[in-house]
Amino acid sequence: MLNQLASLARVDLSPPHRQPSARRLLLATIASIAGSLAADAILVVVGKAIFPSTKDFAHFQFSDYSKLTVVGVIIACVAWPVVTRISSAPQWLFFRLAILVTLVLLLPDLYILHTGEPAKGVAVLMVMHVAIALVTYNLLVHLAPARPAAGGSPGGSPPFRGSVPASSAAAGRGGRAAERGAPAAEQAPRARHRHAR
Repeated sequence: MLNQLASLARVDLSPPHRQPSARRLLLATIASIAGSLAADAILVVVGKAIFPSTKDFAHFQFSDYSKLTVVGVIIACVAWPVVTRISSAPQWLFFRLAILVTLVLLLPDLYILHTGEPAKGVAVLMVMHVAIALVTYNLLVHLAPARPAAGGSPGGSPPFRGSVPASSAAAGRGGRAAERGAPAAEQAPRARHRHAR
């Protein structure tokens, strides 16, 4: 049963790749935090413009949403190298985990909606959750991708180092020699003919 679940989730614990480099992961984390906060701020401005009644919505304060955003992004950035370590299809699995976590994070929004918070403001908060997930997912998988196994290449083909196989080089030299030798071979009978005269 557990093996079937692991197979469905593409968890195999022995992926054919290496984890993202620490430098790239740090870069992706910083970019994800900055990008997510920027997306939040833009959505707040747009939300207030479209729904003027949300101008004083408490959850639109930077100090309110920024803390939750930073915590959520850092958790995602910690999760990404874990996923690359346990799955041979890390992007496939991480994408589905991002969807699942985003759906779970919408539950608190539904709760505050139930307690009487304005529906328009809550709708903007939900869009913010989706934006954070999109920004963080894309930056992590593209800026800090799983690396190919040592000695391999991403496509599985041997790396090209610009060298020419010995047989090809020999064939090339032979072909050029033959080309240079052809005129000489044609001239030999003519030389013998002139000598005979």
